[in-house]
Amino acid sequence: MEKKNLNKVTPLHDITWYVKWVSTILIILAVMCRSLELHLYDMMFSLLGVIGWTFVGLRWHDRALTVLNTILGVLLILGIGKLFT
Repeated sequence: MEKKNLNKVTPLHDITWYVKWVSTILIILAVMCRSLELHLYDMMFSLLGVIGWTFVGLRWHDRALTVLNTILGVLLILGIGKLFT
């Protein structure tokens, strides 16, 4: 079997690197809040996380990340609005 070297293609220590990790941590916090039924915190952390991932998707020209997180962001905004009405 031939062993292949995998090279990273994502940027290291530029703005997108920091945003993607902060956004990932925010989404993990959101899931923790969801498990504790803290719905507003869940949605707020999720929204901040998907905004960050949308930024990363735009900077990387990655349509899948951009489309997914834009749609999630809109749904989260609607959900937050529903909590307040």
